[in-house]
Amino acid sequence: MPTPRLSPGEFQKRLLAWFDQHGRHDLPWQSPRTPYRVWVSEIMLQQTQVATVIDYFNRFMARFPTLDALARAPQDEVLHLWTGLGYYARARNLHKAAQVALAEHGGELPVESEEALIALPGIGRSTAGAIIAQSTGKRAVILDGNVKRSLTRLHAVPGWPGRPAVERKLWSLADYYTPAKRLADYTQAMMDFGATLCKRGQPACVACPFSDVCLAFAHGEVQHYPESKPKKALPTRQTFMLLLQDAKGRVWLEQRPPSGLWGGLWSLPQFDTQQALDDWVAMHTVAPQHEPARPVFTHTFSHFRLEISPQPVVCTTLTGVRENGVWYDLNDPPELGLAAPVKRLLTQAHAEARTFDLENAPGHA
Repeated sequence: MPTPRLSPGEFQKRLLAWFDQHGRHDLPWQSPRTPYRVWVSEIMLQQTQVATVIDYFNRFMARFPTLDALARAPQDEVLHLWTGLGYYARARNLHKAAQVALAEHGGELPVESEEALIALPGIGRSTAGAIIAQSTGKRAVILDGNVKRSLTRLHAVPGWPGRPAVERKLWSLADYYTPAKRLADYTQAMMDFGATLCKRGQPACVACPFSDVCLAFAHGEVQHYPESKPKKALPTRQTFMLLLQDAKGRVWLEQRPPSGLWGGLWSLPQFDTQQALDDWVAMHTVAPQHEPARPVFTHTFSHFRLEISPQPVVCTTLTGVRENGVWYDLNDPPELGLAAPVKRLLTQAHAEARTFDLENAPGHA
């Protein structure tokens, strides 16, 4: 472990004094701070900022106020409420973990045991620590991205934090500084400190309670920490999406396989080539009419870019299609989890249909 810059007591004193004055004390999952509410918020906050999560969290709690309600809900409904948050494996794991907790832990999260929490789908060591510390007040250590960034700068820890050796050093520091009291506040303070003050870009070093002992600040190298993950060129893939509408203007959607890209979500039929799309249309539609292709656009994932070519087609009906499909009514949409690019295309199609209806309404000049 790098040589600590402060004693645990002094670190905690400075951090909590800053938190009491500048921290976030009115987040929706803080009142009441139950294990279930903290857990849902922690999963939502992975890869997502607080400002974005708040509305999603409130809608999610209104529909699934308890773990039991979440566990018994259809996956489609869970994914529907997650639409737009991205990283949909989080939602699938959240739903699966609720079902495991219902079956094996009496419908409660096993917050008495970090190991039991980590055994649930989608809960890692830091998330388990956050759930325990914030909902029970018991001592547990966290090391999310905000904490990694703050500790890396404070101690000028070299190397990308994703490397096991670097991560072990940071866990040791996180454990060293974690108190035995005020665990809920301390845990929230560490996350708030990294998110609002020791930010990735433009950290507010002049207002930092640790600027006198921060090695990165002393060396004028704050932006050099933490070191970035070694970059690899993102590969580009291509897909052709069939925007198929029937005479009523409904759009044909198919459910993706439970795992993999957009697992369990509903999407437009996808094809590797234009020819494959055309062949499917010829085989499965009655009286198809191809419309001009829409502009190609790119959707970026963490590990590749996807070039999407939307192809609108209007048909009378379908024949011999797979059973995992549904006609999606743009005017009265069912509550389905949608892949983000698909939601974008459906929104555009609905807007165009409304514009067309207005332009062709009786008396329109």
